[in-house]
Amino acid sequence: MGAWAADTFGNDTACDWTYGLEKVDDLSLVQQAFEAVLTVEDNYVDADIACEGLAACEVIARLNSNWGLRSPYSETVDNWVAAHKIKPPENLIQAGLAVIDRILAPPSELLELWEEGDATEWRAAVDDLRDRVRA
Repeated sequence: MGAWAADTFGNDTACDWTYGLEKVDDLSLVQQAFEAVLTVEDNYVDADIACEGLAACEVIARLNSNWGLRSPYSETVDNWVAAHKIKPPENLIQAGLAVIDRILAPPSELLELWEEGDATEWRAAVDDLRDRVRA
């Protein structure tokens, strides 16, 4: 994972995931990202899977008009959301919250990577995302 910032789109994996949105007109890619995180259950969550899961959470939050940081790195998601007026179903919102909880619980490679240093900014970004998904 090449990361340059603590926000969801501050890494290569999340940015690369967003290009898949351009190929779908529904929430199937979001659902797949959630399932990839949640099906590991108590096993190790790979950092790439976690980054994609968080990017999918951003789609849910933004579809509900709970926009996060907009930047050139979020532009693909921002444009997709603007073009797709989809109301996320409650079960997908709940799955997004479960994804965030799972990524923040060991064993999680993304959590471990951030905790190698000062994870304060990253945790704040993930907490903000949780609040925006929930709202």
